[in-house]
Amino acid sequence: MIPTDSMLVALASRHPLGIPGIQTHSEQPAGVDLKRREPFPAWSAIDNAKKKTDTFSKEASREFDIASKKTQDKTGKIEPWTPKYYAACIVGGMLACGLTHTAVTPLDLIKCRRQVDPALYRSNMQAFSKIRSLEGLRGVFTGWSPTFFGYSAQGAFKYGGYEFFKKFYSDLVGQEKATKWKTSIYLTASASAELIADVALCPFEAIKVRMQTTMPPDVKGTFSGISSVISREGWPGLYKGLYPLWGRQIPYTMMKFASFETIVEMIYHRLPGQKSDYNKGAQTAVAFTGGYLAGILCAMVSHPADVMVSKLNANRQPGEAFGAAINRIYGEIGFRGLWNGLPVRIIMVGTLTGLQWMIYDSFKIFMGLPTTGGGSEDKKKGQ
Repeated sequence: MIPTDSMLVALASRHPLGIPGIQTHSEQPAGVDLKRREPFPAWSAIDNAKKKTDTFSKEASREFDIASKKTQDKTGKIEPWTPKYYAACIVGGMLACGLTHTAVTPLDLIKCRRQVDPALYRSNMQAFSKIRSLEGLRGVFTGWSPTFFGYSAQGAFKYGGYEFFKKFYSDLVGQEKATKWKTSIYLTASASAELIADVALCPFEAIKVRMQTTMPPDVKGTFSGISSVISREGWPGLYKGLYPLWGRQIPYTMMKFASFETIVEMIYHRLPGQKSDYNKGAQTAVAFTGGYLAGILCAMVSHPADVMVSKLNANRQPGEAFGAAINRIYGEIGFRGLWNGLPVRIIMVGTLTGLQWMIYDSFKIFMGLPTTGGGSEDKKKGQ
């Protein structure tokens, strides 16, 4: 049967692409050709989503610039290496460490429990599922409060101290030697800053580990937990994990800062132009990339000490000497046990370190300061 014109028109209105050369008359504006309808509606949806995302991004960037300008108008121009500069770095460090460590509390909880008792969970996914079913959503974030307070304090001393000591040691050896020995300056400055930062972190870390590794937790709140430990064990009870914390955090931070500075410099060296040619978004993307790669190295260097910190805070007996506790725990877990939980820690620390550098450098941009690393602004690639 040969279709009539009226049948073709009727079919064209139901055909997703229309029928070439046929126009429908019902529900179609005059002069609209069905041949010109969008053949792939999904592509249009993706384009619309991209446009909305671009619009949102531009609006967010505009609001960031407005807030940044208002803040800089209030604070005035911040000159490098002044008290105002170090104060800005301290605030940036508090935000970078406090927010990121708190955000990854569920991963940290699983890591600590598996370090203390490897037989407790078969896998990370099984651990998350079991904690969620037995302890609820709140249980998944066990230890978030001491994590937030402890790592905010640590971040303040770590980043602010690093900026201070980097300048201090550079002036001490002179500019020429500081440039020649820049990696040594990074390592020494970061170690000095972390030595102090861990004294601020240690009491909160002790409470966090007790919350996360005792079931049910014998500590309910951060500051009530600190009071409880002091009443039972005195101040030394809060610092019995300080030496292994130094053993974990100082190598970690030395790797974190020195490798970050080196990686970022290598990235800018391989990019066309120089660092100042790139906008704020590109510079923070470089900061995240450099931080993530540095974080992977950090996790591997500091993991054995991290296991010992968890074990000591959970299992060290009252009055037991530090060396005796280390020997006893090592005898129980062996060398292999020092690497329990490493895969999840690599994921956690890599992401966390990348985000920390991104937040820290974003805050420096917000305050009108240059981002960290990248070498001399005057040096072009290949020179």
